[in-house]
Amino acid sequence: MRNVPDLAALQLLVDVGTHGSIGAAGRANGITQQSASERLRALEAQTGLTLLRRAAGGSTLTESGVLVVGWAARLIDLAREIDESIVTLREGRAHQLSVAASMTVAEHLLPLWLVRLRQQHDTVVSLTATNSEHVRTAVADGSVDIGFVEDGADPGGLASLVVARDELGLYAAPHDPWARQGSPLTPHELVSRPLTWREQGSGTRRVVDDALAGLGLTAAVPAVELTTTSGIRSVVGAGSPPAFMSRRTVRSDVEAGRLVEVSTTGLDLSRDLTALWVGSGRPPAGPVRDLLAIATRPQPS
Repeated sequence: MRNVPDLAALQLLVDVGTHGSIGAAGRANGITQQSASERLRALEAQTGLTLLRRAAGGSTLTESGVLVVGWAARLIDLAREIDESIVTLREGRAHQLSVAASMTVAEHLLPLWLVRLRQQHDTVVSLTATNSEHVRTAVADGSVDIGFVEDGADPGGLASLVVARDELGLYAAPHDPWARQGSPLTPHELVSRPLTWREQGSGTRRVVDDALAGLGLTAAVPAVELTTTSGIRSVVGAGSPPAFMSRRTVRSDVEAGRLVEVSTTGLDLSRDLTALWVGSGRPPAGPVRDLLAIATRPQPS
């Protein structure tokens, strides 16, 4: 990504748009006007775009500059979320709340929840990302305060609360024969081919296995078996056989054309994303209840 500038330079450009001058943007970032000007010229050289109109009375964004600032603002916000999430992981020894979560929840939902928990309640969290089976075990034996699973299995005596709905799809590389399939694949066609799978114990694997078992079918022995969603996405995009994945985890890959959703029929691949804890049906007061309040709050569309 040689055209993408560093975050500090992008923040400086955003601040020029906000404050109306390079000098003011420099002061907001703790650098001199000369340093700010040099950094912004380097930014323009790197992108190959004229981003600012410079005048004695101040500086304004060009049309290209307005677009870049819009993109940069989203990137900077995401970087702040990641930074906060890393802090929650690093400070695990002094944690007030320990969480275990299946991979889909850990990668795509929990980062924002934990940022908000820290901002609103100053709660430090230690997070373990693992498969749903291991999450259930960790909650039951007291290793963690709360867990999040995605396999829809019986909670086994644990208190539970559905926090979100999710749906799986079958995804293939653009050049895969199934990506060019004219009609939806039937369950019998699905089990005729070795696919790329998550490991046994993962929520994704269990949902598909249970759906097939309800039809008296069993998936073929996996061609590839991996322990992370990101690993599955990478190998399928590189040409590994298709894989079932959460739609929320592959949205950007589909939009970019790296993956293609393969139409299927005859399988219910929806699932609940569920919180688990030890105790009664009412979450315990404190960080567990605070986190669940954030997780179940309607999100802006």
